[in-house]
Amino acid sequence: MELVLVSGLSGSGKSIALHVLEDGGYYCVDNLPATLLLETIDFLAEAGHDRVGVSIDARSAALPALPQHLEELRGRGVECKVLYLESTTSTLLRRFSETRRRHPLASEGLTLAEAIERERAMLAGVAQLAQRIDTSELQPRVLQNWVRDMLGVGAESLTLLFESFTYRDGLPMDADWVLDARMLPNPHYVPELRPLTGRDEPVAQYLARDENVQRWLSDVRGLLSRWLPAIVRENRSHVTVAIGCTGGRHRSVYLAEQLAESFRPHWRVLVRHRHLAKADTR
Repeated sequence: MELVLVSGLSGSGKSIALHVLEDGGYYCVDNLPATLLLETIDFLAEAGHDRVGVSIDARSAALPALPQHLEELRGRGVECKVLYLESTTSTLLRRFSETRRRHPLASEGLTLAEAIERERAMLAGVAQLAQRIDTSELQPRVLQNWVRDMLGVGAESLTLLFESFTYRDGLPMDADWVLDARMLPNPHYVPELRPLTGRDEPVAQYLARDENVQRWLSDVRGLLSRWLPAIVRENRSHVTVAIGCTGGRHRSVYLAEQLAESFRPHWRVLVRHRHLAKADTR
């Protein structure tokens, strides 16, 4: 199992970091009491989760025992990373003023500035265990990228969906990119291929032999390879690439399957065929 423990000062961006982990496929638990860390990890391991993100803040009464808990987990073979987010007091004062949220320690009869300094002192031991990020001058998008880079959350944070469709039904509303394949040779006009689909080997062989089909695939692979990393940097977690042809059964299906095969080693890939879902029950 891989465990990422997120801690730090209230208002410094812990929720942003946890959302990055959640988008990256981690099972995340927010505001977990430190006393429940070992029990929670055991439960999640038994449930089959191998990547877990946990947020622990100053309200946890068992913070002094946290280093011992982490050493015990490492002894069990759990890969533990600790991320600590902090900001200057002036920045935190401004953020709480802008959001009008209550500081977790304010109920102890402290002013906001006093609560911030009390929290900083309470978490000092945790900060020594961690990779630290000062978020004082960071916009949320920049912080997301920093967390992603520091923790190695990359391609797995993006789900790439290739879907085929027929232009007769109109453009799919969920598509981010729409690619037209109607200029390519159509197996529909080959009698023995007409009843088949782009998932059948005779259709695949027919299209694989065509130079323009292969040039289309090469161009699209190049386009996606160049721009998908930039899309991830914009904190997108899902991209749908729709490929359309006249009937939605041959060319678009074959091309969607080929693109999915090309990008599956690098991204989390799904494939859907809109027209086959209606017309093909095989």
